[in-house]
This record gives sequence, C-alpha cells and structure tokens, in this order.
Amino acid sequence: MKIIERTLALVGLLSLSALFIYALQDAPTDENFEKKLINDYNVYALQIPDELNFAGEPMPLKDPDTYERMDRELLVNTYWQSNALLMFKRAKKYFPIIEPILEKHGIPEDFKYLAVIESGLTNVVSPAGATGVWQIMPATGRENGLEVNDNVDERYNLEKATEVACKYLKKSKQDLGSWTLAAAAYNAGNAGVTRRMKEQNVKSYYDLLLGEETGRYVFRIVALKEILSNPDKYGFNFREKDLYNTIPTYQVKVDTTVTDFTKFAEKYGINYKVLKLHNPWLRDRHLVNKTRKTYIIDIPEKGYYN
Repeated sequence: MKIIERTLALVGLLSLSALFIYALQDAPTDENFEKKLINDYNVYALQIPDELNFAGEPMPLKDPDTYERMDRELLVNTYWQSNALLMFKRAKKYFPIIEPILEKHGIPEDFKYLAVIESGLTNVVSPAGATGVWQIMPATGRENGLEVNDNVDERYNLEKATEVACKYLKKSKQDLGSWTLAAAAYNAGNAGVTRRMKEQNVKSYYDLLLGEETGRYVFRIVALKEILSNPDKYGFNFREKDLYNTIPTYQVKVDTTVTDFTKFAEKYGINYKVLKLHNPWLRDRHLVNKTRKTYIIDIPEKGYYN
C-alpha cells in the first residue's frame, strides 16, 4: 500500500508540474486565436447530427445499433486529437490531388475520406502487403495497369493509385448496388460482402453482421467526413498556415536507364531525399528501363527546399 501511495503522490506531483509548465507556454498570438487555459479543457458527450450520409445515401440513425456505432466512431476520432489534427493538415495537401480524379470517374467526393481511414494519407504498408495511400494489393495494382516490382512500384504514385481505386469502386457499385456497400467492399472484397449478404438475406450494409474491421469501416469514414468538414463544431483550432501545402512541381520525362538517382537529383538542384519525397514510386537508387518506357518524374520548383 505504501508503494501505491508513493506512486500516486508522484503522479499527482508530475501532473501539477505539467500544468505549471503548460501555463507558462505562450499561446498563439494570431487574431483568430484566443488564449486558452488548460483548465478550460473538458470532455463532452457528442451530439450526433440528426442526419448523416455517405455519398448521398442516408445513414439510418434511428436504428439504435447504427446510432451507437456512429457515436463510438465520432468519440474515438474526435478525442484522438493529435491524429485528427494531422488529418486536417494532410487533407489540405492531398485532397486537391484526389478530388479531381474522383470527379473525373464519377465517384462521389466522400470517397476521399476512405483514403483517410485506409492510410492516414501516408504511404503505409499493411502486414498483408497492401501499399500506398489507397492500400492497393500487388495483384490488384498489376491487374489495373500499375507497374509493381522492386524497382518501380506505382502504388506509391498518388495519381495513378487513385485512378485504380476509382476503377475498383465503380465496379463494386455496379456489382453491389450502393456506394455504401462499395465502400465496405473496398475493405472486405466484393465476393466477401456478396457472400455475407446472401447468407444473412439482407441488402443494406447497416443490416449486415460483419467482422470488427469491416463492421466499423463505413462508420469511420463518415466520422472523419463529419469531423474534417466541421472543425469548429468538434473543437479543433488551427490557422491556414498550420496546414500542409502541396509543393508545386514540374515534370521531367525519362525514357532511359538512370544509374544513380543521387546524381540525377543534383542535376535539378535537389538532393536524393527530396527526389524520393516527390516520387516515392521510385523504389531503388537507380532505374532499370530496358524497354525504354517513358516515366514522368516530378521535380519541385525552386525555392521550396534549401
């Protein structure tokens, strides 16, 4: 008991120290920011909007199970503040690239939030091998015209990967009948969703009993849509300059082998790291191009990197 009491006392002392340190920090001085004290922070139950939808398809919030599942995702994603702030920042950088491609293919804009929950708008790799912002499997990438190998992996090319995602989603909508089910199928596969619908004799995602991940999937998308669309409502404060911006680039065509990307980058006034940041689909220090295929390499405009 004495050990526990000492531990609790130490925790209390550290908490008071943290409060004191926080109180001494300078608050943002921009005119749109008000000085906030730490004791103004409160945790509230959230009011679920009367109406929510995904891609124009209403969410049946009068159903108690649907309501509780939506409440869970709004709470989890609102109070995971650091992650949500990163999503606001990255969305400013990447949504302008994703949105016109969705529009070109007739895919509802809400699907940009699917990319948010898939990867956090980063080039992650799943344990199963799904890769990139849209988490595309190797076979799916190749079937849809992407080059996927140890030298070049176009699943890391945001524009090309978004094109592939659009093709997949459009086919899912045709096969399953709704955009909501198409979104679920992006996680569980068309065959998996179709099989569950037949087994349970239902036609709506919200009536299906699914595994944990797919069962939360659409709710997470809608939660991120709601939060990212209404930052003030959910207590997120930031300035325009706090968000990340797309760095303008120009394109260089390459139809030969590149033996050393470090030297290649230096020719354009940048270093190897910056070259790879803008072209993550280049997976090695050189480019093998025996077929003389034309690749488009993005080079940032001058003045954005030291």
